Amino acid sequence: MAEDTGYLLDNRQVEAGTRFEALSALFDPSTFRHFETVGVDEGWRCWEVGAGGPTVPGWLAGRVGPSGRVLATDIDVSWIREATTEGVEVLRHDVALDPPPPGPFDLIHARLVLVHVTDRDAALRSMARALRPGGWLLIEDADPALQPHICPDEYGPEQELANRLRRGVRQLLEGRGADLAYGRKLPRLLRETGLVEVEADAYFPVASPHLDVLEAATVHQVRDKLIAAGLATDEEIERHLAHIATGRLDLATAPMISAWGRRPLEDGPGRRPSEH
Repeated sequence: MAEDTGYLLDNRQVEAGTRFEALSALFDPSTFRHFETVGVDEGWRCWEVGAGGPTVPGWLAGRVGPSGRVLATDIDVSWIREATTEGVEVLRHDVALDPPPPGPFDLIHARLVLVHVTDRDAALRSMARALRPGGWLLIEDADPALQPHICPDEYGPEQELANRLRRGVRQLLEGRGADLAYGRKLPRLLRETGLVEVEADAYFPVASPHLDVLEAATVHQVRDKLIAAGLATDEEIERHLAHIATGRLDLATAPMISAWGRRPLEDGPGRRPSEH
């Protein structure tokens, strides 16, 4: 694989664990709220795609209980395997290239995954095929084009530098095939896969210590690539990291669009996914 086509934020880097922890702190409450919306319950069979860290599979395992199943997959399972929760199966799997794991599943969930997958259409179709009749697909992905600034309140040079470096990160992501307007497409794409009862909402935090941690870890991961591409200097990156450390930047994330729908029932109305 060419050097500029892989995942920009490599899970093998030491900063990946810090990013997973910050992302969990920022987005887990919203994700768990959506799990409640679709009604995850005892006995459900769940596939967590691109799990990264252990918190989401762990929540699912606690909810489905010993009569259920939770499968956590990723192209790099090092972080999830090291901190896996009892009741969670871990499998190395590329959702865009590999056939779906044995199912079918009552719930399939992917968060901040498909925006980075070049063949994201194939991945979405693969997940939809793995649902059982009545099963739910919940996709949560970013839409940086909707809100491109990491400092929405750009009132001074510190904020301007942060936003300029964020534009550089976005340029690197686009160069590796990321779709920075993907989140807004999710409701339509779920309907096009044949899912019904499709709904969606958006969430993005503004100002949090976890955002400071996330941004610092992200910048450390991509600093060499930013410099090599001429998108930032070492001095600018050091200055930005110092600004983050003050806690006064009021950083934000791109909106995370959550969209969910279910596979139509094939044996009559009224049957819930957990009614095996």
